Amino acid sequence: MATAQSTVFHRSLDHDPLFISKAEGNFLYTDDGRKILDGCGGAAVISIGHCDQRVVNAIATQLSTVGYLHSGAFANQPAEELANLLTDNGTTFARALFNSGGSEAAESAIKLARQYHVENGQPERVNFIARDMSYHGNTLGALGLARHVPRRKPYLPLMKSEVFHSVSPCYKYRYSSAEESDEEYVARLAAELEAKFQELGPGTVAAFFAETIVGATSGCTTAVPGYFKAIREVCDRHGALFCLDEIMCGIGRTGKLHAWEWEGVKPDIQTCGKGMAGGYAPISAILISHKVLDGMRKGTGAFVNGYTFQSHAVACRAAIEVLKIMKEDSLIEQCHSRGQLLGQLLHKRFNTHPNVGESRGRGLFWAIELVKDTATKAAFPSSFALTELISSHCLENGLVLYPGAGTIDGVQGHHMLIAPPYTITEEELAFLVDTLGEAVDACVATFEA
Repeated sequence: MATAQSTVFHRSLDHDPLFISKAEGNFLYTDDGRKILDGCGGAAVISIGHCDQRVVNAIATQLSTVGYLHSGAFANQPAEELANLLTDNGTTFARALFNSGGSEAAESAIKLARQYHVENGQPERVNFIARDMSYHGNTLGALGLARHVPRRKPYLPLMKSEVFHSVSPCYKYRYSSAEESDEEYVARLAAELEAKFQELGPGTVAAFFAETIVGATSGCTTAVPGYFKAIREVCDRHGALFCLDEIMCGIGRTGKLHAWEWEGVKPDIQTCGKGMAGGYAPISAILISHKVLDGMRKGTGAFVNGYTFQSHAVACRAAIEVLKIMKEDSLIEQCHSRGQLLGQLLHKRFNTHPNVGESRGRGLFWAIELVKDTATKAAFPSSFALTELISSHCLENGLVLYPGAGTIDGVQGHHMLIAPPYTITEEELAFLVDTLGEAVDACVATFEA
């Protein structure tokens, strides 16, 4: 059905995406009867599986009472319930703000960080620091903050780049030397951030933003132990907000509700989305600390930011039901145990593979980084569309994964990202890794130096 006659403005004008007529459980189905294991949940969105009737029923019930209300004038029960769930009734966080997607959440978080300082009598705090090879969303503000080279390139003239700055990522495989211990690497990165504060003027920095586990750009890159604690200390020392983006890696995907729980730090502002409603409705959240809320109260007490579908009752109800199912079915705990198995299977299949430099991740959020030579870590040339070939090969054999290119610096490097539903079985994980292994072998073999 997705043909050249389609009037949908697809992402590519010369390639129509595969048409899916049904999705159920952990599988996608095409019109011609093909069954495809969803090994990436779209873009790490699907958490409890497709078409769970409990969520369908909850959405239908909500639609029969209240569908849409304008948040500027009205409140609704689902938004209140969801906020209580995500803030732990106001203890872990003070407030939650609900938008329609990750980009809106990032944009709102940037604005909130800025307004917090204005309300506290520090309007000179205009600078934001993120990390190279980061991605925070597709709006101009989010693209300005982030450093996703291909997505930023066409729009660079439209961004106010003088307020958005970056430091090195915590990417041990690529940017830590063999002689450098984890402690030394952390100290070097913390010193680099400190130097950036000094360069900009410590009192001019509003916030530091980072993905707790980097997703699409470098492929499930986890921080080395102690990194985020050291970064938090730099931010606190200079009065800047410490903000974490968990749009892709949060809400259970790492085996804990929040990925920062593994790091022993808590952000001042956190964004989350994707798996929160598991694809049943478009929704994201900005979780706000008591510190930030208190700062806003000292000033006007009003956030100058709003979206038409903010606190949408149906989307909030979908997220409530998804979170309820995660708890009732122990899916976050299962995500942890299945993630351990996935890690073992990946290590067993690829640890000695001549073209896989590293398999890395946490929970059900993993990636393999592909290289031409494991000894030198040399990448395949960017002109060789390796991960697109691997993705196509997997699709032909009943598996969809998330291909990534530009892994190293936005241009060079390749990785394959794995982020299946938390409901994936052990047998399905074995199929996933076997199919991926066969695809890697077949596609690497087509490379001609």
